Amino acid sequence: MPLLLALAVILGIVIGTFYASHFSGNRLSIVNTGSNKLNYLLQIIDNNYVDTVNSSELIESAMPVILSELDPHSSYISASDAEETGDELKGSFSGIGVRFTIQKDTVNVMNIIKGGPSEKVGMLAGDRIIAADDSTLVGVKDRDVMRRLRGPKDSKVKLTVLRHGHDKPIDFVVVRGDVPVESVDSYFMLDKQTAYISIESFGENTYPEMLTALAQLNVQGMRNLIIDLRGNRGGYMQTAIMMVNEFLPAGQLVVYTEGRRSPREEYRTDGRGTFQNLPLIVLVDEASASASEIFAGAIQDNDRGTIIGRRSFGKGLVQQPIEFKDGSVVRLTIARYYTPSGRCIQKPYEKGHGEEYENDLILRYERGEFFSADSIHQDGPEYRTRLGRVVYGGGGIMPDIFIPEDTTLYTSYFREAVFTGLTVQFAFLYTDEHRAELNRFKSSPEMVAWLQRQNLLELFARYGEAHGLRRRNLMLQRSAPLFERNLIANILYNAQDQPWRLQYLSTIDPAILRAQEILNAGKAFPKAPAGN
Repeated sequence: MPLLLALAVILGIVIGTFYASHFSGNRLSIVNTGSNKLNYLLQIIDNNYVDTVNSSELIESAMPVILSELDPHSSYISASDAEETGDELKGSFSGIGVRFTIQKDTVNVMNIIKGGPSEKVGMLAGDRIIAADDSTLVGVKDRDVMRRLRGPKDSKVKLTVLRHGHDKPIDFVVVRGDVPVESVDSYFMLDKQTAYISIESFGENTYPEMLTALAQLNVQGMRNLIIDLRGNRGGYMQTAIMMVNEFLPAGQLVVYTEGRRSPREEYRTDGRGTFQNLPLIVLVDEASASASEIFAGAIQDNDRGTIIGRRSFGKGLVQQPIEFKDGSVVRLTIARYYTPSGRCIQKPYEKGHGEEYENDLILRYERGEFFSADSIHQDGPEYRTRLGRVVYGGGGIMPDIFIPEDTTLYTSYFREAVFTGLTVQFAFLYTDEHRAELNRFKSSPEMVAWLQRQNLLELFARYGEAHGLRRRNLMLQRSAPLFERNLIANILYNAQDQPWRLQYLSTIDPAILRAQEILNAGKAFPKAPAGN
């Protein structure tokens, strides 16, 4: 019996060795096509790679690459970035309550948020934060500065600040607190009957913020409304649906979603909206995306208002966040958005060609889409609104009225001044040096009138020349209106924040001026095509 057992073991080893060597390729193929392929690869690397490898870091690097092969919007967010990413759409976050910019490697405080922690200890716009808890902030990147300044509520941070007119640094101990994130960044009356609301994103508090704005504007005599979604990259779909609900009658389709494993789900209005008959115009541009396109598409397809501007971005993929135990998040595309007429908002893309997708706006610019509606090729299928107006699929929302980007006054001198950041730097320094004078003004028009008398163009030309921008007098004069608009807008923002800046720009903005014309003529509500 022992002899038979020994022979059986030897025979088994021989047969096993033969099959292992002869069919090893097939075995590897089986592993390669299974769900354990990545684990097997990591095991191979861990056992055989020439150097020591941190498997966790390798996985963190691989996750974004894998998801990028699916579509342009499926993404991986590491645990360290997940909370920060969510803050953008939340109603508040814990921090020190300042808006800052980094110029020449230094953190410059542009605005102090009213009622925030920094205002309470006496920090001022124009302060330069050079250290936090005795660790330098000079030369630190934006994201890392934010991580240093934000922190748990009621935690303390010592800030070392340089202030104009003071020889020595000043220390402030700031107790971090809740800092509101306002997505309705400005609202005001353009004239006695037309109101304007600018919406930066669709976050947790955007809907109640809009209701507050509408209530206050209604008291001021609002009879017409312009909602500005230009540059709004989107946010929560449900927020957009609630906002559209305020303007549409009961039972109207706002948007529907559908995917391979996600059955069609429709979202309709409940009829409780307060402003169902208010003349409405929505402004969009190439940076309006996602929830912005849901809002604009619902208004357009239901013939509720007029869309003005340029073709929107075309982001119509629905992401579902899936959290891991370590706090990291995968945002996986599970469905597509469709407007009420059936249009898919998402523009075409090729899997794995993320760079081409990201460069789409540059290609649109080169094709002339920003300057002429005729350059926009409507090659998608035709759809019809409730009144029978033709709209097109193929990605994004094409406005009812196209507003080209005006480049007649552009020069290479102006472009270089803006792209190098010199106009922003000059505006900040000018505001800092004249803060006492600027603080005297009680309204945007008063400050604008004063600034227009300060010879800003010449002052900037000297500043630019001192910082490497060769002076070109003919181009300076040709682009003079653009320079004035840019410099004054930035100074208004630095001195008083976004509302004053937008009030000034609204007086010279072609899209807003065109919207006012349409509203004043009583033509905000679209009409059915002849013969329908």
